[in-house]
Amino acid sequence: MSFTHLDAAGHARMVDVTAKQPTVRSATARGFVRCSPEVIAALRDGTAPKGDVLAVARIAGVQAAKATPALLPLAHVIGVHAASVDLVVTDGGVEIEATVGTADRTGIEMEALTAVSVAALAIVDMIKGMDRATVIENVRITAKAGGRSGDWTRPE
Repeated sequence: MSFTHLDAAGHARMVDVTAKQPTVRSATARGFVRCSPEVIAALRDGTAPKGDVLAVARIAGVQAAKATPALLPLAHVIGVHAASVDLVVTDGGVEIEATVGTADRTGIEMEALTAVSVAALAIVDMIKGMDRATVIENVRITAKAGGRSGDWTRPE
């Protein structure tokens, strides 16, 4: 199996997708921010010292999905036509799910992963003064749709 991101000399390159036809595609990613019971209480009560942590994380995630090519050197510049970041405070921390959509020539998995990762980082940034032991866990693609490889859902 050849790796498409390498040229004949083994150097990294951006894959040429010029000849591909745009198709509707989407990807969903999830992650988790594990934090202390004190932080969870503050998130539920809206009393975190830095303000509305979940609102900031949601906007940071959407913004990150649109900025993915600036962060990942071999990611294609594609149109992000939809992006949602949902956050749920649980007894152990914050569940994050991002779904990103496009009608373009290449996949949108990296945009979904970037949205979750940056939303998680925004949470950590806003609560680090309350809990230095916060951990970002289990960032992964959970589903994708469209494109040449078709639909895929991560097994439970």
